[in-house]
Amino acid sequence: MIEIRGVTKKYNNCPVYENFSLSIEEGKITCILGPSGCGKTTLLNMLAGISAFEGEITPKLSCSYIFQQPRLVPNLTVEANLKLVCPDRQKISDLLDKIGLSEKARAYPVELSGGQAQRISIARAFLYKSKLILMDEPFTALDTALKFRLISLFCALWEEEKRTAVFVTHDAEEAYMLSHRAVVISNGKIAADIRENSPIPRPYGKVSDYKDRIFQAMVGEISF
Repeated sequence: MIEIRGVTKKYNNCPVYENFSLSIEEGKITCILGPSGCGKTTLLNMLAGISAFEGEITPKLSCSYIFQQPRLVPNLTVEANLKLVCPDRQKISDLLDKIGLSEKARAYPVELSGGQAQRISIARAFLYKSKLILMDEPFTALDTALKFRLISLFCALWEEEKRTAVFVTHDAEEAYMLSHRAVVISNGKIAADIRENSPIPRPYGKVSDYKDRIFQAMVGEISF
C-alpha cells in the first residue's frame, strides 16, 4: 500500500493540494481523473519523488514512467534505448519479441510509427526494475483501434508481474478499460472513488455501470 498523508503542494503560493490523503493499493491499477490543471500530473511527480511537497508519501518506491510521447533518445537504436534501463540483451530480445517488434531492434526512433514507438516506451517501463509504474496520459493522442491495442498490450505485460500502477487520464472510457479503481480529483480533493474488480482490459464501448459512475462523477453529478 502506498500512503499519501497530509500532502500540501503549492505553485507560487497557489495551492494545488492542501492536506491531501490517498491510499494506493499494491498490485492494482489506479486511475486518476479530473479536468486540466487539477493536479493529476503533479500527483504523479510527487509519487516519483521529482516534485517537492509538504506531507508524507510512503514507502518511497522505484518507479518507471510512460508518457504521452514516447521520449525515446533519437540517436540511439531501439535496443540501445532499452539498454539504458536494462543491460540484459536477452531480456530485451524476449520483450521485443513479446510486443511484436523484434525486427525493429536496430531501428532508430525516426523509423518507427507512433504506435510502434509507444510500444517501445511501454516495454521500457516494464524492463526497468521498478515497483511502481506511472502513466501520464499515454493513450491520449491515439486513434481508437491503436489505443485499444496498446491498452491490451499493457494489460498482457502487467498480468505477468501485477506491478502497482497509477494512470492519469481525462477519458472515462480509458479509465473503464484499464483501471481497477478510478479516483476523480476536483479542486485538490477526491470528488469520487470508484472500484471495479472485473478482468482487464475491458471491451471498448461496452455499457458499464463502472464507466457511467466515472463519467457522472467527472461531470459533477455524483460524489462519494
